Amino acid sequence: MSNTALPSRDAIVATAQESIARGSKSFAAASKLFDRPTRERAWLLYAWCRACDDIADGQDHGHDMTGVDDGPARLAEIAAKTDAALAGEVVGDPAFDALRLFAAETALPPALAHDLIAGFALDAEGWRPRSEADLYQYCYHVAGAVGCMMAIAMGVAPSDEATLDRACDLGMAFQLANIARDIAEDARAGRCYLPQEWLDEMGLSRDMLLAPEHRAALGVLGVRLADLAAGYEASARHGTPALSFRSAWAVLAAADIYGAIARGVAALGPRAWDGRVTTSSAAKLAMIGKAYFAARRRAQAYPPSPRDRSLWTRPRNAEGGANPFR
Repeated sequence: MSNTALPSRDAIVATAQESIARGSKSFAAASKLFDRPTRERAWLLYAWCRACDDIADGQDHGHDMTGVDDGPARLAEIAAKTDAALAGEVVGDPAFDALRLFAAETALPPALAHDLIAGFALDAEGWRPRSEADLYQYCYHVAGAVGCMMAIAMGVAPSDEATLDRACDLGMAFQLANIARDIAEDARAGRCYLPQEWLDEMGLSRDMLLAPEHRAALGVLGVRLADLAAGYEASARHGTPALSFRSAWAVLAAADIYGAIARGVAALGPRAWDGRVTTSSAAKLAMIGKAYFAARRRAQAYPPSPRDRSLWTRPRNAEGGANPFR
């Protein structure tokens, strides 16, 4: 293919911007806190993540899920297009060409992209966590790996393992908060991300989660998830001194906004699933303002400190976190 046939970077970035605008108004708004180069890289990464999710679940920008009966074929398509993009090949699909650009501009370790795909494979297989360690592995695959890739988008060197660990912690916090908020919604869809060992401890089974008489027990588990999310969120904040001011501002704002979801679940206890825990636009704006001042003094507020050894740590091997559940 001649160079004249290649899609331009500007065209791919514009398509990626359209993808984030359609798929997540919150992420689109948050991306404005970044400087222009980081913002564009965030759009490119989002476009690929969004496309993979849509292909895996049979949806359009996170909406109108149709359900799929050809999961393995869909995962094979995702893997093939991703591998081509990581190899620098023009894929002809804007979202995967967005990954091609992102990988070339950031020296993205391919293992991180493969780790996210492993998360889609787990969902496609209807996998469920048996233990708390399983839960952490899942959260890494679907969110922690994205946190690492976002840090690389912000200019963190792929070799800076300590800062990537903190970025992974933020992704873990986000996913734990999501799981806590969505317990009832997931149960109605036939999904459960609560470890079986936790359910056994509370005398629950997956088909009991929506029963009113079990709300007190479910509330205990919701608080447990929220407390775990808080620990990862607190750890993530100590990675912000390694970031530029605007990137740190965005990270701290996101930590506050997602942290509010987990704190809302904990505060409501058994009533957390009477409705969807949300954060108002006014509250989000206030958090963005608060994060601005926190970012200005991040070196003092979050000084270097050893990462809490009780926190789960992402994989460290040549294949990244390739699906450990097989």
